[in-house]
Amino acid sequence: MRSHNSAVVLGLLRAAGADGISRLELAERTGLTPQAVSKITARLRGDGLAEEAGRRASTGGKPRTVLRLVPAAGHAVGVHLDRDELRAVLVDLAGTVVAERRTPVDLGAGAEAVLGAVARAATELGAQTRGPRTRGAAEPDAGARGAAARGAVTGPGTRGATAPDTTGREAAEPPGEAAPDPAVPDAGTPSGAGASSGTPVPSGTGRSTLLGLGIALPGPLDHTRGVLHRVTGFPEWDGFPLRDALAERLGVPVVVDKDTNAAALGLAAAGEGGSFVYLHLGTGLGAGLVIGGAVHRGARTGAGEFGHQVIALDGPPCPCGNRGCVEVLCLAAVVRGETAEAARVLGAGAANLVGLLDIDLVLLGGRTVAAAPETFVRGVGDVLDAHARRAGGQGPPVPVRIAPGGARAVAEGAAQLLLAPLFGRPGV
Repeated sequence: MRSHNSAVVLGLLRAAGADGISRLELAERTGLTPQAVSKITARLRGDGLAEEAGRRASTGGKPRTVLRLVPAAGHAVGVHLDRDELRAVLVDLAGTVVAERRTPVDLGAGAEAVLGAVARAATELGAQTRGPRTRGAAEPDAGARGAAARGAVTGPGTRGATAPDTTGREAAEPPGEAAPDPAVPDAGTPSGAGASSGTPVPSGTGRSTLLGLGIALPGPLDHTRGVLHRVTGFPEWDGFPLRDALAERLGVPVVVDKDTNAAALGLAAAGEGGSFVYLHLGTGLGAGLVIGGAVHRGARTGAGEFGHQVIALDGPPCPCGNRGCVEVLCLAAVVRGETAEAARVLGAGAANLVGLLDIDLVLLGGRTVAAAPETFVRGVGDVLDAHARRAGGQGPPVPVRIAPGGARAVAEGAAQLLLAPLFGRPGV
């Protein structure tokens, strides 16, 4: 219960932004007693996660002290591992990207080459989380120092490869004073210490605020154990324990999920409400589902394998082994330069999903969509409109929009795999 309450308070501090929030307001919004809120905020301040932000005039009695989150008190690295590219971001507790790296990668080059590329990017970004301690920040106890190695997705043989605990007291290391470098894409492969097995990611002086690494890539995979299944087109990855391999190499907690799930989580954490689907069309096609505010993965992380629903029984063969999958039809149209046809095919698949789940919103993303956003929004929207008219449903058709976040939406969502539990986000 204390863990949950601390996460709720920390989430309200994050939502309040730089303006902050008073202890009385925290008590009113959480239903906790003022005494409980005072104890929680004292722990958060002691661990450097919260700080006083001045006083606010009161309608009666003395002015209220306002508290706010310290964004630099914790960071996560988020990695989007695509079939031909790696994008990594460093994100602070407020969800702000403070640094970014991007490099070509071949998912078929083998585990050693791919893990080496991930490790180099994570090492360079993780090094930026070290710096001198902030004056007045309390030294965390042993439980706080090890908190990020415990959490919701434990598994056998895992060296700290779990999501962080949701307690406020045990959430992160103290903040550093040095501001990280601005987000500048790096077209080359970054170098740095820590790429070899067993070497921790951060380097330099001072204490690290790095909570761990979230990595998102095409499915199918087992989110709970961090094990890959047969990635379409790359059967050599079937059964590979990616989470454990990276945790052992980097020495920090690691969480693995599908690219679409990570992006959907990032959108929900950024404030997208209700039930929606995120459709990602890049080198492949998949979906991330958010139902009632929580990411829906299914019992075996199999939900959202959207690209391999068959819509043409006699259609062209797909690398997955089926014929006429939405993915193969959609990508074939893109290759032919028939973007409007690709949008129509994507819309047919989206209409099936909308009819099945009765969701509120369809969000589109991925590099292929980004190349012709208006065409895809219009094409998918037209199919959904026609489907709604035939179904005779009440109310307006389901809206279609481009997902915010652009090219780094998946990488930012991957970082939220580590950060969201700290703020009581469901569905992680």
